[in-house]
Amino acid sequence: MSACRDDDPRIRSIQSKIRVVPNFPKPGIMFQDITTLLLDPKAFKDSIDLFVDRYKGKNISVVAGIEARGFIFGPPIALAIGAKFVPLRKRKKLPGKVYREEYDLEYGSDCIEMHVGAVDPGERALVVDDLIATGGTLRAAMNLLERAEAEVVECACVIEIPDLKGRDRLNGKPLYVLVESQ
Repeated sequence: MSACRDDDPRIRSIQSKIRVVPNFPKPGIMFQDITTLLLDPKAFKDSIDLFVDRYKGKNISVVAGIEARGFIFGPPIALAIGAKFVPLRKRKKLPGKVYREEYDLEYGSDCIEMHVGAVDPGERALVVDDLIATGGTLRAAMNLLERAEAEVVECACVIEIPDLKGRDRLNGKPLYVLVESQ
């Protein structure tokens, strides 16, 4: 599901604040830059409010944010809905015992980790990131949470690049996005 199909004027404002940077980080990539969205307090608040409106009252106990931009959107959502925030970090950034998941990106590969014990079996989790492209990062995050026996309720992103068909990698899990790429 996408909020971009709604007639909510906040969606148009959010989309207008996202800068597209051609050929970054490599030729052929149209980078969707949310830093310009963060410079506008109203648009940033509106994006958080839209997510909170969707997830409040859904009994979500874990908001898992993917490094790094999931750390921007995840904590305020978690606080507003009364859930804990669990950071999903890049390799070797978390001390102690971790679950590890490697995955492919649109332009390479990477790895994310989550502390063992951060999520209890049966907890209801929301995965948050700024963007879904090929879906590899979200799929890896879901795998980490499922390894800890959490129930992934949904994934939430500010932006979707529909042409890359990232939704297909989510194995039917719902995805909520605010806007489609420009």
